[in-house]
Amino acid sequence: MASSGGDHGSAEVKAIAGNDSPTAVGAVWLRPARGRKGEPPLTRARIVEAAVALLDEEGIERLTMRRLGERLDAGATTLYWHVATKDDVVDLAVDAIFDEARVPEPTGGPREDITALLGAWRAALLRHPWSAGLPARRRPLIGPNFLAWMEFLQSALLRTGLSTVDLNAATWALYNHVMGSASTQASLRLSPEEIAAGREYLAAEAGRFPTVAAHDYIADVDWDGAFTAGLDFLLDGIGARARG
Repeated sequence: MASSGGDHGSAEVKAIAGNDSPTAVGAVWLRPARGRKGEPPLTRARIVEAAVALLDEEGIERLTMRRLGERLDAGATTLYWHVATKDDVVDLAVDAIFDEARVPEPTGGPREDITALLGAWRAALLRHPWSAGLPARRRPLIGPNFLAWMEFLQSALLRTGLSTVDLNAATWALYNHVMGSASTQASLRLSPEEIAAGREYLAAEAGRFPTVAAHDYIADVDWDGAFTAGLDFLLDGIGARARG
């Protein structure tokens, strides 16, 4: 996600941010959290809590350093003491979501563990629809909470017998299934009138698109069922690959 260029141009902000490139991968995790005297104390934890609340209420489009500062009764320069860019705030907010639902306890069955993990992951995203709808980011997530989930996922995949050569491909297939499912569910909101219009159009074009017209995909909103079935397809394939 692009950061807001007007939020951090002063020499003072650059001095506060330090020498780390603000767009470096995981920059926010490479800088220690800073404290500051005063009442009430502004901490990274308070910034993240306020950012998640703002994002939940108003969405990603409304998040700016100025609005976040107003919510915390602090100026933007004070925020920059703790975070260098708006991207840092988003990274921290996303990682906080992964701290809400703990990584499941391993059952010993890798398929069951993966299913439990990804179901909890999807539920966490859907509680915060802005996170599911984030556009493709230019850097990977490396926050400690997210990495705990990733560690659980990859260790479970290896317990299926999957080779290390196939590990990352399987990881990305499952990651994309969770993110795509949650993003579509969070963003696709068709009214009854839109569904009816879509059905009418497909009926008129059934000669060109007979399979699509016959299976009413526009009105299929069984999100949970589609997610579960899709996950089964993927895990069946991963299992077959591991056994082969």
